[in-house]
Amino acid sequence: MKIARVIVVSLALIMGVTTARAQDYKTGLGLRGGYPSGITVKHFFGSKTAVDGILSFGWGGIGITGLYELHNRIPSAPGLNWYYGFGAHFATADANKNNPFANDRGDDVFLGVDGAIGLEFTFPDAPICISLDILPILNLIESPGIWFNAGLSVRYAFK
Repeated sequence: MKIARVIVVSLALIMGVTTARAQDYKTGLGLRGGYPSGITVKHFFGSKTAVDGILSFGWGGIGITGLYELHNRIPSAPGLNWYYGFGAHFATADANKNNPFANDRGDDVFLGVDGAIGLEFTFPDAPICISLDILPILNLIESPGIWFNAGLSVRYAFK
């Protein structure tokens, strides 16, 4: 009987560790460089689905971008995922702060839809993840058009 209990407990521990490793982290908080630059937070709802929020600052204004992302592992590269997703952005800017997209009326408000495609690497021995992505956006209000933004994010990963 003791041997059976040891085997059952051992299998339960192994399965628990394996399940925990199926997702590299639960929530990440860090900084994003590029455009938009600012603070980023990513939260996973499952092993593949996450939301990514970016609070950005620039041109005398503030911006908020929200993205829903689907992550996929690259089997031959542990810790490396590729992802894609979609979302929206809302931003303000001051025309007097050298904003190339602003009109001459003063403050501007931007609203549009966003896409995302990128790579993310989570370090196996440190609570750090790095992602590099491209965000194609369709600006609908104020300077309508298609733009391509890109950035590099470094986050502290909370298990």
